[in-house]
Amino acid sequence: MPKKAVSPKAPPPGEAATAPLALVWGDDDYSVKQRARQLYDAWCAAAGGMDHETIDGAAENADQALRAVNRVREALQTLPFFGGAKVVWLKDCNFAGEDRVSSAQSVTKTLSEFASELQAMRWDGVRLLISAGKLDRRRAFYKTLASLAAVEECPALSAADKDWVSRAEAFVRGAFQRHHQTIEPGALAELIARVGPNLRLLAGEAEKLSLYAGERKAIAREDVVAITSRTHQAEAFAVAEALGDRDLPHCLGALDEELWQIRTDRDRSAIGLLYGLISKVRVLLLVKELVHLGYLREGSDYQSVKNALARLPEGLLPADKRYNPAAMHPFPVFKALGQARHYRREELVAAMERLLRCNLKLVSSTLEDALILQQTVVEIIGVEPPGRGAAGRRPANPRAGGWR
Repeated sequence: MPKKAVSPKAPPPGEAATAPLALVWGDDDYSVKQRARQLYDAWCAAAGGMDHETIDGAAENADQALRAVNRVREALQTLPFFGGAKVVWLKDCNFAGEDRVSSAQSVTKTLSEFASELQAMRWDGVRLLISAGKLDRRRAFYKTLASLAAVEECPALSAADKDWVSRAEAFVRGAFQRHHQTIEPGALAELIARVGPNLRLLAGEAEKLSLYAGERKAIAREDVVAITSRTHQAEAFAVAEALGDRDLPHCLGALDEELWQIRTDRDRSAIGLLYGLISKVRVLLLVKELVHLGYLREGSDYQSVKNALARLPEGLLPADKRYNPAAMHPFPVFKALGQARHYRREELVAAMERLLRCNLKLVSSTLEDALILQQTVVEIIGVEPPGRGAAGRRPANPRAGGWR
């Protein structure tokens, strides 16, 4: 009696290693490629043999997409030459999303037919892995895979995600563990601040740091500062960081760069840049107050700051993340702790008032945005005469604020 075709049940999360059909997809192409390669290698090792097939799913037009699907069909129907099990990998599939190729009638029809074939598929001695970028969840192909396959989504990190820093930290630690190395907390925070939410770039920088450290087992913050460059996304915070450092030349240079970027990037604006400065001054004020109350100590290292924030009494600060350093990631607070010494509390209060006036001018004045922002940062930072330290700093213009 012929064996009845049985469709695989949807496995619980994490069981892709034992499933006959698996889908790995998401916006983070680096994570998709890494995870899919991990699964494919594990499947091949478990199956043994040499008859496994990898089929390129990157199609530039509908004809290439149809050929890729037909190759997968043939691979699934072809028995291994030496018997045993066979693994088929449709790699980098890009024609099941919302782009022009995916929307072609021939492609959608073929994928729908292929989905029906997978439902009736006998999974005796054969396994199929599909890795893809963005998929259209509305199509029958995705819905069928969601009901049959072990599905793993790899969403890209985003600065808008509340937990992106924690996910990035775990990723970087794992990268160094594979090299039998560790990274110090301060170095990890510095690396993530420089690179931002990009796993591919974080992996590349981790590889560079591992090679740079050589035989040393621990990666220090000095290593990160020495060889890790800031990404474009991280540079977006350069104006606020220079304001915190009270470095007028650097702040004006970074401001010019940001204003230039605003001209060509619709997602950026002078108001957005101003809000970044407001957030920076607000954190400096909050940190200054926590030092005054004895909850933070000047000169503390990153781990000490992290521990101190975890010990803050409940209810001491508002629940709103913007006003609560304990609800922030520890690294911005650590950075602000070192920068707060450049300003007196009265100067930071005056800075918030100047930023408010700047906001009003940006929305109502006929002056250029660049001039308004430049005047504001000069008034906040003041001018340090050559050879003067922080204690003797005095503004060139008495109305500009600064150290007295």
